[in-house]
Amino acid sequence: MLALSRGEDVSAAWMVAAALGSYAIAYRFYARYIATRVLRTDHTRATPAERLADGLDYHPTDRRVLLGHHFAGISGAGPLVGPVLAAQMGYLPGTIWIIVGVIFAGAVQDMVVLFFSTRRDGKSLGQIAREEIGPVGGTAAVLAIFAIMIILLAVLALVVVNALAESPWGAFSVGMTIPIALFMGIYLRFLRPGRVAEVTVIGIALLLFVIAAGRWVANSSWAEAFTLDPSTLVIWLVLYGFAASVVPVWLLLVPRDYLSTFMKIGTIALLAVAIVVTLPGLKMEAVTDFASNGEGPVFAGSMFPFVFITIACGAVSGFHALISSGTTPKMIQKETQVRSIGYGAMLMESSVAVMAITAACVLDPGVYFAMNAPPAVIGDTLQSASDTISSWGFMLTPEQLAEAAESVEEESLLSRTGGAPTLALGLAGILADIIGGDSMMSFWYHFAIMFEALFILTAIDAGTRVGRFILQDALGSIPGLGRLRSNTWLPGVWLTSAIVVGLWGWLLWVGVNDPLGGINTLYPIFGISNQLLGAVALGICTLLLIKAGRLKYAWVTFVPFAWVSLVTLTASWQKVFSGDPAVGFLARRDQYQDGIDAGQLLPGASDMDDMRTIVNNATVDAVISAALALLVLVVFADALRVCLKAIRNPASVALKETPYQESKMIAPAGLVATKEERAELAAAGLGPGGGIPEQAAGDRAPEART
Repeated sequence: MLALSRGEDVSAAWMVAAALGSYAIAYRFYARYIATRVLRTDHTRATPAERLADGLDYHPTDRRVLLGHHFAGISGAGPLVGPVLAAQMGYLPGTIWIIVGVIFAGAVQDMVVLFFSTRRDGKSLGQIAREEIGPVGGTAAVLAIFAIMIILLAVLALVVVNALAESPWGAFSVGMTIPIALFMGIYLRFLRPGRVAEVTVIGIALLLFVIAAGRWVANSSWAEAFTLDPSTLVIWLVLYGFAASVVPVWLLLVPRDYLSTFMKIGTIALLAVAIVVTLPGLKMEAVTDFASNGEGPVFAGSMFPFVFITIACGAVSGFHALISSGTTPKMIQKETQVRSIGYGAMLMESSVAVMAITAACVLDPGVYFAMNAPPAVIGDTLQSASDTISSWGFMLTPEQLAEAAESVEEESLLSRTGGAPTLALGLAGILADIIGGDSMMSFWYHFAIMFEALFILTAIDAGTRVGRFILQDALGSIPGLGRLRSNTWLPGVWLTSAIVVGLWGWLLWVGVNDPLGGINTLYPIFGISNQLLGAVALGICTLLLIKAGRLKYAWVTFVPFAWVSLVTLTASWQKVFSGDPAVGFLARRDQYQDGIDAGQLLPGASDMDDMRTIVNNATVDAVISAALALLVLVVFADALRVCLKAIRNPASVALKETPYQESKMIAPAGLVATKEERAELAAAGLGPGGGIPEQAAGDRAPEART
């Protein structure tokens, strides 16, 4: 703000400083206030991981490993792609929302949902809603949550397919993380229990090796074996999603997510260091004209509400509530760890979003718009693209576009929509300035593409498992099907997992084989669905605080709930009923239907079949958007009824918490143990990972005898 007020050029380093400084203050003070005053976390209370440990889903996990798993699980396409797309509004609106939104909304949601799910045996958000709100609002919440979950997983999977298709380097490197993770899981479980530092060093070394080997494989005779077409990738993703959702968490899910976290955080940290060292300036305007006129070429709509919908995961994400009420509460050792894992992991993801929007904004604005605007807007030649973009006030020449593509060994960068290539180009330009120069641009570009695919894939495996939990809870509540709720009855586990992967796998298959239909139909409502789910999660948290008798603290979740609801429902209304065909689904349907009636081809369609597909897609988009919004409003109305009842007569409502049981486990609350915590661990004969003293003694006995 100082630089802006003085008319100075704004360095990207200021964005890094502002973000990290804000995160540090928020974690130190606000997160602690919520944990101690609002939630009143209790370190003496046994968590479901301790009480229900079964080695399959419930498994007490070292807080450092669990942080890696949780971060990997919540980190999907949102913090990478959304901020890049939102950069068309300028660097300022998106960056402010990313930082402010995560501190007061996103991180709060993740931590509070994790706490309340831990208090309820790790139940899913839908099951909590059904028990705490009632059958009407609860059923609406379950339907909305499960439908949104399938949409999100299918879209995330499509991004992975687009990133890895025909890329032997990416397919080899990402694929090899699976056997590495299996080795790490077996190592920690049987070979060297508790040796987190050892397995971390081994895992990182193997990860770096396969990343480097990926380029060698891509240039060798093995390349053909790892060059997979989109349809083949769909099959492999479905098989992986099923396996990851049924095998024990310690074998694949946790070690793989923990391993990928090092690549994620390492890359983002390297980018932050590179920004501080090279001090690139932000070339995008602070606020562009597209923020007010709503005529942006990347996506249509004004800054309010669409910048808040587009950024999604970098500030607040409903998908995170599913992870926070899915796998993580079944593995957390102590309630007091919800601050470092829930709030802390979301701050880490927000930092990824800041780096993403920064990487996009250090690019020449003309190149940025050339990469993200569709051919219907800028044409399909370098000359037409440069002429159109220059008319917007962003000077660009065909030579600049050709040079940018040549620098990363791509045939063309025109209309590489979706955000991933833009982030890769920006990241490559920054990193090449400190490591390798122009000769390394291609390496860093393709490294970034692979990095993004790995980033998103970890959200798919955790998300599929959570989808299985949601379906188990929903079907298990039907009379006669109660056994499906059991996590130890393998036929039920396999059946529900197969249904979940079958649903998102089918949508993915249709989308891959029919680019104008299928899953691509759901792209426009991806952000709205995600944020609607966030509003539901924050609303349920507000209800639980009120029912717990903490009305004076309910503002902590109610304020972000009110804002996210306002933004998302406004966006839903505009996407359905706006008269602008670039924004409103029904207006677009009418526009293309009129074109069909007149026998006229409109932009975006090459024949009448395409015209009819666009009409069908717009209709489906409108119906899904309206249905989800109505379901969410039913949830809100029923939750309001229960809140008013709790305020008027607190004795008439009761929380469905699991009864208190004293914990025998000893473990630090934060990543770094305090002096008192280290003394307690030493007195109990435990290592830094913590544990139950009796079990630790039993584990050490064979070694002592030997």
